[in-house]
Amino acid sequence: MRSLNFTSDYTVTCTPEILKDLAALGHESFTGYGFDRISEAAGNKIRELCDAPEAEVYFLSGGTQANEVVINTWLRPYQGVIAAETGHVALHEAGAIEHGGHKVLTIPGVNAKVSAEGVRRFVENYYNDENHEHMVMPGLVYISNPSEYGTVYSLKELEELSAVCHTYHLPLYMDGARLAYALASDGYDVTLKDIARLCDAFYIGGTKCGALYGEAVVFPKKNTIPHFFTMVKQNGALFAKGWGAGSQFLTLMSDGLYEKLGRNAIEKANEIRKALDEKGYTQYIRNTTNQIFIVLTKEKNEELAKSVELGFWENLKGGHVVMRIATSWATREEDVKKLIELL
Repeated sequence: MRSLNFTSDYTVTCTPEILKDLAALGHESFTGYGFDRISEAAGNKIRELCDAPEAEVYFLSGGTQANEVVINTWLRPYQGVIAAETGHVALHEAGAIEHGGHKVLTIPGVNAKVSAEGVRRFVENYYNDENHEHMVMPGLVYISNPSEYGTVYSLKELEELSAVCHTYHLPLYMDGARLAYALASDGYDVTLKDIARLCDAFYIGGTKCGALYGEAVVFPKKNTIPHFFTMVKQNGALFAKGWGAGSQFLTLMSDGLYEKLGRNAIEKANEIRKALDEKGYTQYIRNTTNQIFIVLTKEKNEELAKSVELGFWENLKGGHVVMRIATSWATREEDVKKLIELL
């Protein structure tokens, strides 16, 4: 393997605090499938942080599984999910939503984000079409925070989007795979309490934010989706050793660790952004989180690939490519300095 890897934020095992707490469980015996005291304590911690005492919390195996189970369980057979053209469910989940029988209804994004106006326009166009009964009905709105290009939803944007969704009786669902990096970004004005207040469902990312594996799906209101547990199992996303995921989230959500881990990624990304600006690189889209998108000639990209792994994002005209630099909770200062030297 190459010595430097900035391809993604899940390339390192997990934060040491998680390993320590898992090791401390020793040979204890637990009830399976998340019905254990550790998982219950983790759920209670999340309810407390979200100020949502009746919230239902489920620990699922991964982000694609969380999106697939929530969306395909929520929608009726004749409905689809609204998402930005660049949305994760539209591009990078191998058709998981369509595999479940539902269409992803894409709309143009604003800085890679779904806008309230975009949703309003799409829904009104649907109902104003005399043939809408022959069309896929919009049934849910999907967003990710950060977006696929690392941009974040401000409190104002989230409030406007939530209001439009509720006007048209559309649930608002947030993919929080990288939520730690949004919450820790400079000057961010959205909290977990805001997300729980404004979204009908969301998940708190673990896999990309310091855990070994797992995501915590949260429904702020009780019985939002009846028998959701059964659907999780039916879709192959349920842990038999649920306490393993529960323990990880109890650790992540205690003593400010989740935001602390996110903050490391932000600080390292900011160092790289500063260096990119000083060296005259073009950033494809600017954001305040842990993903940096730079425009490179194919020759420069091939040169860098000899010493550092970056993530391919897209081809551009004129022999250029967009490559992603992803920092994480585990990114080290010495690796950042090496990358800057190579750049």
